[in-house]
Amino acid sequence: MRYLLLILVVVGGAIIPVQVAANKRMADVVKSPLLAATVALLLGSVALGLVTATGWLGRGNLGQVVRVPWWVWVAGAMSLFTVVSILALPKVGAEVVVAGTMFGQLTAGALLDHFGWLGVPQVPMNAWRIAGAVILLAGVWLMQHK
Repeated sequence: MRYLLLILVVVGGAIIPVQVAANKRMADVVKSPLLAATVALLLGSVALGLVTATGWLGRGNLGQVVRVPWWVWVAGAMSLFTVVSILALPKVGAEVVVAGTMFGQLTAGALLDHFGWLGVPQVPMNAWRIAGAVILLAGVWLMQHK
């Protein structure tokens, strides 16, 4: 099951540059990165709502949303990545947008792990993890050279 989940994460990651390109195309047509992000997130919400309605992964209990911590609401409302990726794509390309996104995710994930913030199980920082982040950052820098 662990390997299946890893494969699904890789496939999900492979979809990101396609999504970024689609969002940029939407922004070109509607003449606004914010409107394009709104449309993309609205369509995604409708799709998720339809899948939820099937009960495939469980329907959950919507009434319990009032019990989540305040920061969950703030984090859930963030759509900064969608807008930034729309603006960055024509300037740096899909590869750099994705690599930069990965570096940001890796860095934030490492901090969450190390400090155990937001209820994440604590995983101490070590030289291997730092080296991985530095190597990825170097890759982002190298990919910007045309």
